[in-house]
Amino acid sequence: MIEERPIRSAYDSNSFVVEGNKLSLQPEGPARLAALLDLINNARRRLDLYFYYIDRRGSAIDVREALIDACNRGVAVTLLVDAFGTATTPDSFFAPLIEAGARFGRFGNRRSTRYLIRNHQKMAIADGRRAMIGGFNIADSYFATEDDPTGWRDMGMIVDGPAVVPLERWFDGLAAWTLSERQSFRALRRMVRTWDPGKGRAVWLMGGPTRHLNGWARCVRRDLKADHELDMAAAYFSPGWGMVRRLCRAARSGCVRIVVPSRSDNIATVGAARHLYRRLLRSGVTILEYQPQMLHAKLLVIDDTAYVGSANFDMRGLFINVEMMLRIEDAAVAKAVRADIDAMAQQSRPIDEAAYRAMAGPLRRLRWWFDYLLVGVLDYTVTRRLNFRRDMRGD
Repeated sequence: MIEERPIRSAYDSNSFVVEGNKLSLQPEGPARLAALLDLINNARRRLDLYFYYIDRRGSAIDVREALIDACNRGVAVTLLVDAFGTATTPDSFFAPLIEAGARFGRFGNRRSTRYLIRNHQKMAIADGRRAMIGGFNIADSYFATEDDPTGWRDMGMIVDGPAVVPLERWFDGLAAWTLSERQSFRALRRMVRTWDPGKGRAVWLMGGPTRHLNGWARCVRRDLKADHELDMAAAYFSPGWGMVRRLCRAARSGCVRIVVPSRSDNIATVGAARHLYRRLLRSGVTILEYQPQMLHAKLLVIDDTAYVGSANFDMRGLFINVEMMLRIEDAAVAKAVRADIDAMAQQSRPIDEAAYRAMAGPLRRLRWWFDYLLVGVLDYTVTRRLNFRRDMRGD
């Protein structure tokens, strides 16, 4: 019989209650790892985890060993990873966990054009009542201190309460799909398309491979109206021109501020974002490039509504990848998320018209145009044409 131990809430700073759910922000890397291990170590009956990328070293070993301990005390553990994102971590790394009794699967492991569709979500769920989400993966760089220039600046959130129940329901469908030998693309699209976020001030929005904007992006589009205040921290920022026009219209009548990385693991994503600067600046958008670390956060605040989760503000995040965002209508949460973006802004280089002219020589603009073509047009177009054409019926 499993011992009924109380679940501790050791990480109570920056916490809020919304409709009976305790929401705790985790912007600091070491505390984020401690919170994840705390969630695993205090699970009683069930642990469900999905991550886009899990390393084979350092903190990834700590997480694996904590999951093995959970199996040994009778907890039912399911761990899913993305086949593309975790391609460099061999099955042998996960073998001890499987031997301990856990279920393990790779999303999209069939070598076909479907391999281009990625599940970019990140979640850990304990007992259907406590979860941790965010933009972070399982590797030392995602749990680094702020003074480590090789680390990622990210955000996590602990959700403790009834809102975890529908998230676990989503995970059950995701696990059934991933552990199935078939991994039907049409079934995946149906899961995303028919997901019902329900009603309330804290709802789960799912995105995935659909013909139009993802479910979470449609909510952003509805929330993004004139005379509103928008703040965004975007690890990868290369939306299509339709969304750019909406941001520009919002900036002309309200206030739009975007924090983007000055460097990244994929330099083309930085260039793709810079390709959009001139249009955004002319409309009054405030642009800041984060300096101390690589930026990996995916945060959005529109007035008193905050979005926290896994989705980047790029073509993959808006149209193709399987994503998850928690939409929270609460002034206190929005203020706290905006304060975190403020902290990033203070450590960022402002890009105004003069700064842009100084950095945007003809050759650089040509390279940025090519980066946007690669990241924002070709990758998106090729993926859609290879995977969507024969599945349009019934979408």
